[in-house]
Amino acid sequence: MNTLKLQTEGLRKVYPGTVALDNFTVGFDGGKVHAIIGKNGSGKSTLIKIISGAIQPTSGTLRVDGLEMEMTTPLDAFEKGIATVYQELSLIPDLTVAENILLGRLELREGLVNKIDWKKSYAKAQHVLDEMEVDIPVDQKVKYLSVGQQQVIEIAKAMSYGPQVLMLDEPTSALAAHEVNSLFTVIKKLKEKGVAILYISHRLQELNEIADTVTVIRDGHFIGKIDMVDSTPEIIVNMMFGEVEKKQRPHDLEISDETVLEVKNLSDNRHFSDISFDVKKGEILGIAGMLGSGRTELLRSIFGADELKEGSITFHGEEISKPNPVLMKSLGMGLTPENRKEEGLVQVLSTNENLCLASLDRIGNNWGYVTKKMEEPFIDNPIKKLQAKVPRGDMPVSSLSGGNQQKIVVGNWLNTNPTLMIYDEPSRGIDVQAKQQIFQIMWDLSREGISSLVVSSELEELLEICHRILIMKHGRIVDEVRPEDLSIEQLYAMCMEA
Repeated sequence: MNTLKLQTEGLRKVYPGTVALDNFTVGFDGGKVHAIIGKNGSGKSTLIKIISGAIQPTSGTLRVDGLEMEMTTPLDAFEKGIATVYQELSLIPDLTVAENILLGRLELREGLVNKIDWKKSYAKAQHVLDEMEVDIPVDQKVKYLSVGQQQVIEIAKAMSYGPQVLMLDEPTSALAAHEVNSLFTVIKKLKEKGVAILYISHRLQELNEIADTVTVIRDGHFIGKIDMVDSTPEIIVNMMFGEVEKKQRPHDLEISDETVLEVKNLSDNRHFSDISFDVKKGEILGIAGMLGSGRTELLRSIFGADELKEGSITFHGEEISKPNPVLMKSLGMGLTPENRKEEGLVQVLSTNENLCLASLDRIGNNWGYVTKKMEEPFIDNPIKKLQAKVPRGDMPVSSLSGGNQQKIVVGNWLNTNPTLMIYDEPSRGIDVQAKQQIFQIMWDLSREGISSLVVSSELEELLEICHRILIMKHGRIVDEVRPEDLSIEQLYAMCMEA
């Protein structure tokens, strides 16, 4: 028989100028996966942080197994059986997988003070990974892992506590298909043990496979909770937003014959080799492939963030022998990186400051001075254009939801007036409505003759927004297709490893 593991009563959280959560009351049974759905800025992150002990509610009560709890730190939550895996990574890059999984809890040698028993520690970490059916060396430093592998380690760290309540915030946003299947296997095992699992995701197509109930939050309020068997994507989206129109690529997006970018025989001798393609003026070109196919590394090398070993890049007719980010930005190229937390934003700076970072050379006067009045157009225009929810622009950008942070990354680069935008996973962690807004921006830019190069693990998105799609496998471009010529099933089949 299921028992009520977690219960919130009248939770309220007030920040200066905004009410993030208001009178939120809901209960979650053990032995079930409870999806929590809401648009960006709806209050999901605030709810998670309160339950995890990261922040304190202004008022309200939290109960675990029927007992009222006051958790002032995340450690309190862990000790009470609540583990949380956040969307943004919190690993220590220079430590090993085992050290990250067992951080602060490494096994010690008997009879010796502060002497770590590495054999037992590695075995304990390996046991956690074996339970997840994950093949990652426990002695590998985390900094050498892919983003998807790092996300798996975050989940493993939480699971090592043997939680009674497990909260997963966008856990599959950076995972390959086989890693998602592995995670779902683990989740189902935890269900059998009576664990209450709170599953936050924007991937509505996942919910039929993994969720038992769906709880919807909108503007900080509890909207409703329904059983998954009684729901449909249309019902859920309607609860989140009201009616949302899903747009298709407009037919009036004309591609010029002018070539903006041409790459020939690019290789980094590690992640990709012999890559050749071009991008036309106004074209939206997608690159489809599974995690580990070399997509991200290719984009970074074109922008000059990573070193190229072989090949040539021609941008607006100018051959670039040694690309670097400063040069490529000055020539009209922008890159929104996959890892927005560490590479796309400066978390301690304000939202306003982050919107101006890539354009300081355009904002300042001849003497190098930048004033707040000079910054205003670079702040107001992208916020309005991207419909970002920013209660206070002078607050740290880290205070925004993940989706709104992503909009700030895009806005920062749009401020540079690019002629080619490179998007690496632009919709990662973004809700349905925000995705449509990002896609609309790409289409509007296309009408202005601005090109886009897009990588997305959501292959459905590439079919929706692109003129052409390149198929990338094992570091090579193996095919080129047009969205109107194939189905999503065919596209996935083409990207799967042979």
